[in-house]
Amino acid sequence: METVLLQINNNKAYKLLKDLEDLNIVKVLKKSVSTEKKRSAHDFLGLISKADMAIIDKAIEQDCENIDLDGWK
Repeated sequence: METVLLQINNNKAYKLLKDLEDLNIVKVLKKSVSTEKKRSAHDFLGLISKADMAIIDKAIEQDCENIDLDGWK
């Protein structure tokens, strides 16, 4: 036996696969497999401009000064 990964390009193929499975010709192991590449945080590097990052950094710095450390208790 050989295991293969199939890409379904037509909805009629699902019935065909079901019929083949009913005849014990094939066995569907998993009905839904995502072949999309998992995204990494590295994929987003450079998407935010340096000017926007400066604004974000400034906002974080200002808001962090307003944290009440005793409020976490």
